[in-house]
Amino acid sequence: MVSEELLCNYVTLLTVVTLRMLDPPNDEDFMREALRQAQKAYAADEVPVGAVVVRAGKIIARAYNQVELLKDATAHAEMLALTQAEAAVGDWRLTDCDLYVTKEPCPMCAGALVHTRIQRVIFGCPDPSAGAAGSVMNLLQMPTLNHRCDIGSGVLQDECAAILQNFFRKRRSEQEPKIANPENLS
Repeated sequence: MVSEELLCNYVTLLTVVTLRMLDPPNDEDFMREALRQAQKAYAADEVPVGAVVVRAGKIIARAYNQVELLKDATAHAEMLALTQAEAAVGDWRLTDCDLYVTKEPCPMCAGALVHTRIQRVIFGCPDPSAGAAGSVMNLLQMPTLNHRCDIGSGVLQDECAAILQNFFRKRRSEQEPKIANPENLS
């Protein structure tokens, strides 16, 4: 006969063994980190775009737009994240890396993504006025270029679009002339 104490320990051990393992990070998890970066841009009064570069399931670079802060038109989240990733990898070729960005890349960023040979570009919301990953043009998959990136889109699209819409709504309201209260003009 097995003692009751041994049986409890055995059952406890079985419970631990049968617990579900944590799922590895997925596209939504990485996009959430890109959104956290976009929040930093928003707080700094920059256009709220964030980006992360992932290699082997781990984030190796994070960035957000810093155009105004750095007084540099090229300081887009994607460009800054690529520079960090190149330093982390020790090479300008990022062939085994993915980039997650909250808004569809512009032509400048798309060109840099092709040149660094990023494997996959995943963006949250489209940019119907300047998107270079399919909305206006698709530089990421141009057959005449030496590299083509796989594209994923629409990951946390509503959240990614909302932060941009809120930013520009706020900016427009700050630029509207304030109408004086007619009662106070007398």
